Amino acid sequence: MDLVAFVGNDRENWGQITAIIKRGAWDNVIVVKDKEVKDFPVLSNGAILDIDCKVPLVELKKEMMDKLKSKVKEFEVSLTIASGSGKEHMALISALLSMPVGIRLVVFTKKGIEQIN
Repeated sequence: MDLVAFVGNDRENWGQITAIIKRGAWDNVIVVKDKEVKDFPVLSNGAILDIDCKVPLVELKKEMMDKLKSKVKEFEVSLTIASGSGKEHMALISALLSMPVGIRLVVFTKKGIEQIN
């Protein structure tokens, strides 16, 4: 299954994202990140999509959807939105659903990776 992860400027949540990436058995990892984010670890098994998160929500959704279309390989993805803001989360969820792609929300807990929906 593909994993789509959003990475915002809130560095305190990056550990959650990297744990999900490293400990999951993903076929494909797509990190959507604010273009102003620096120093996020480089992926060996996926793609990083830089997004301009300062644009209005509708434009943000369109940019995400345009960049994700060529990267998402399945009809359903696991999604983590532990990082970022509500605006960024809304744009990403809307972009995925508009493609259309199903979403399974995932989180890393003491038990490992868990689906929460």
